[in-house]
Amino acid sequence: MSQTPNDPAGTTHQFQNFAGQGPQQPEKAPGMNKGLVLGIAAVVVVVAIIAIAFVLM
Repeated sequence: MSQTPNDPAGTTHQFQNFAGQGPQQPEKAPGMNKGLVLGIAAVVVVVAIIAIAFVLM
C-alpha cells in the first residue's frame, strides 16, 4: 500500500491565492490610543499649572 505523502503546506493553488492577497494590514493592538494618552497628559499639565499657581499666591 503506497500512499502519496500529504503536503502540510497545502496545494499550489492555495499558495497562489495566499501570494496574490498582497501584504496584510496589521491589526491594531488593544490598548489606549494616542488621543486618550494626549488628553490625559493635557489634563495633568493643566492641573500641575493650577497647583503651582495656587502655591505661589
